[in-house]
Amino acid sequence: MSTEMKPIGLKIPGSDDDWVPSMEDMPFHRLGGEEGVRALAEAFYDAMDAHEPALARLHELEDGKVSRGMRERFGLFLIGWLGGPQQYIEKHGHPRLRMRHGHFPVDVAMRDAWLRSMQRAMDARGITGGVRRFLDQRFGDVADFLRNVEG
Repeated sequence: MSTEMKPIGLKIPGSDDDWVPSMEDMPFHRLGGEEGVRALAEAFYDAMDAHEPALARLHELEDGKVSRGMRERFGLFLIGWLGGPQQYIEKHGHPRLRMRHGHFPVDVAMRDAWLRSMQRAMDARGITGGVRRFLDQRFGDVADFLRNVEG
């Protein structure tokens, strides 16, 4: 019998709009574990490739799209950040988000392009309700934190 929770797109007994994360019920679980979080990372970069070309060009590209390596690295980061295994830290060390993004100009336009890509990805994955509100807030906080250029 699996203890893995079902992806958020399915009706989860007891899930409602009042959901808040707990040690037993992290966003990682609500999104379907590693498979679901990796799918969110893929949907994020697919949305970026399709709708935010200026943002996509800031990433390593393969055949005009964000590279497989970037997608895998972000997937690992999200897995840990959302409450799953800390594989990113084991493989790459502490994320040091500001340092790793410091050489890119992150202004309001780039922040908003990033957030639009993530919103499209969450829409594509059917993420709704309390977990969506929680993620919208957290992603917004991090995107704003990474701004390093006025305007």
